[in-house]
Order: sequence, then structure tokens, then C-alpha cells
Amino acid sequence: MKKTIITMLIALVAMVASAETYNYLKFTKTNGSTVTYSVEGLKLTYDNANVNVTNVDGTATIALAEVQDMYFSNEAGGSEFKPGDVNMDGDVNIADVTALIDYLLNTDGVAIDLAAANVNGDAEVNIADVTTLIDMLLGSN
Repeated sequence: MKKTIITMLIALVAMVASAETYNYLKFTKTNGSTVTYSVEGLKLTYDNANVNVTNVDGTATIALAEVQDMYFSNEAGGSEFKPGDVNMDGDVNIADVTALIDYLLNTDGVAIDLAAANVNGDAEVNIADVTTLIDMLLGSN
């Protein structure tokens, strides 16, 4: 365990150094999709089985089990930030509503993009975002 923690700390230091020369941090997920984040204001933290990516756009949470690859790039590519794309699959649909409700009910292992989950833009992720997301899907918003 100690060896794993030391290895992760060394990797984080190397990543911070790398981030200075690149514009984006990319995650290739096990389902083949790629999620891209700006490195502006980038901060990575780990808790339980998740990595939290915080930058100027907000905070996203990705389950480590879903990460196949993580690297820096100067090209955006991949999925861009999309309000309402709570589950980070590239589409805004009922699956995002379900993921947001699961997150709010504290279901273990739910990985969501917190910035995308803040659908109403009030800087809090709560039931009001569920309502706004449903309105958005129904074309009411």
C-alpha cells in the first residue's frame, strides 16, 4: 500500500510538471470515449475510488475503474464540457437524470461531472438541477 501511495505521488508531481506545457488533460474511458478538460486552474484529487478534476470550468468526478488512460495534449478532441451531461457519455438524456438522482441519494460508486450536473448554474448540485435537467430534456427550458 505504501509503495502504491508513493508511486501515485510521484505520478502527480510529474503530471503537474507536464501540465505546464499542455492545454488539456484527457481521460480515455474503458467504454472507448475520451473526456477532455482544460488545464487552466487544474487540480486533481483522489478519494475512495474516484479522481476529482477541478479547473476553471468546475469539478468533475470520474470513477478510477472507468479510466483506461490519462494524458496531456494540446488538442481538445474528445468530449467537451456539456451542461447536463452528468454521466459524461457525450449525450444529454434520461440517463443523466438517473445518474444525478443516484448521486443525490448518495448511491455508492456514482461518477458524475459536477460541473455538468450544476445545470441551473447556481454553484450547487441539488434537486433543483434535476428539475432543470428534466425541463431541458422536455424542451421547457
